[in-house]
Amino acid sequence: MEKTIVLYASAEHLNPTVALATFISTHYPTVPITIISTAVSSAVASTPPSVTYRRLPDLSPPQTPIKNHVEAFFETPRLHNPILRAALEEISQKSQIVALVLDFFCNAACQVSAALGIPTYFYITTGALGVAVLLNFPTLVETVDADIGDMNEYLQFPGTPSIHSSDLPEIMFFRGSNVYSHFLETANNMRKSCGILANGFDGIEIRLKHAIENGLCVPGGVTPPLYLVGPQIPKLNPVGDHDCLRWLDSQPRKTVVFLCFGRRGLHSSEQLRETAVALERSGHRFLWSLRNPPGNPTLSLEEILPEGFLERTKDRGFVVRTWAPQREVLGHQAVAGFVTHCGRSSVMEAVASGVAMIAWPLYAEQRMNKVFLVEEMKAALPLHAAEGGFVTADELERRVRELMDSNTGREIRRRVAEMKASAAAALGENGTSVLALHNFINDCCTRV
Repeated sequence: MEKTIVLYASAEHLNPTVALATFISTHYPTVPITIISTAVSSAVASTPPSVTYRRLPDLSPPQTPIKNHVEAFFETPRLHNPILRAALEEISQKSQIVALVLDFFCNAACQVSAALGIPTYFYITTGALGVAVLLNFPTLVETVDADIGDMNEYLQFPGTPSIHSSDLPEIMFFRGSNVYSHFLETANNMRKSCGILANGFDGIEIRLKHAIENGLCVPGGVTPPLYLVGPQIPKLNPVGDHDCLRWLDSQPRKTVVFLCFGRRGLHSSEQLRETAVALERSGHRFLWSLRNPPGNPTLSLEEILPEGFLERTKDRGFVVRTWAPQREVLGHQAVAGFVTHCGRSSVMEAVASGVAMIAWPLYAEQRMNKVFLVEEMKAALPLHAAEGGFVTADELERRVRELMDSNTGREIRRRVAEMKASAAAALGENGTSVLALHNFINDCCTRV
């Protein structure tokens, strides 16, 4: 009976899971891979022949209302457990499942894999930093009496710079919440798993990797094997022609600052105007992917931005409404800097393209990522926000000028250029990420 690998992804992390499946298939084209999820993604259409996609059906909403989207990310897989079990049993009739690889949000599936005796691994899209925080979280819970959300102090996770309590993901803040319980249960199941794959690579996370492998994140316990298999970057449908790419073609090399904040990165009208003031005063070329402020989806650019801004900056600026092809933009030779919300996929794209960053985190684990980007990787400048997260024009202008004009900025750009080479080497022949994949596959087959 042939061996097969099943990857189970939440809607939130389907694209990076597809990237992982493609990476595995590239090096093991004869190993069948099944991706299971409840979502639809354009990335699925471009998978290799050995990868198949199985979409789970939508279910009726639960009787108990789900409070927020993060809770929904955890609860949706739990509600799908009976359907997942039927799917895995059907797959097992034709092939031997040697690994069920779970997205972080699909933790509830551990109940199914345990019942069926399927070796279970986790795929952490936030890289080794996310792995270290998760593995160490049960220990933190045992040693700290107060809720993290009520604390005001720096915490030390092995292999990382000190992280202020307020910079941790909000789902870790309060013990009484459902998402906190999901987070803690996931951390404990990760400790008991067969192994952990992560979207990172040695060139940027070697100190974290050593801390995890040396057992520092699970004091007195057993740490599962860690496989750094990144950078994995989702390859969505290629964009051959876009107005902003044509505009970049006309710009000098390494002169443009790109601003983009992900699909959930929304700013208030006041913040958008402040951003425009900063870009105009900086004097530098810019490409800005701008989404309308919350609650105002139909406003025109003229209504959002300062009067006359578009006319005054037309020779050195380009504003894209809603969406820009981020991967293609970051890979363009005209782009020198990236103002980013610090989402993991965006960081990996920037590093793989050799683009220095200005860190403007907005939600989830992004503030934690900012600390690592600035203090450990030294690949970004920090933006300091006022109360409520507001960033002034003076602050953004100062950081754009620093990145583009100062010796500090030049050093960051040099470091990120080295990281670009390191990322390419990790995915090359005998690269560290390729070797990590070989070790994962060997572990799967040996375990079975």
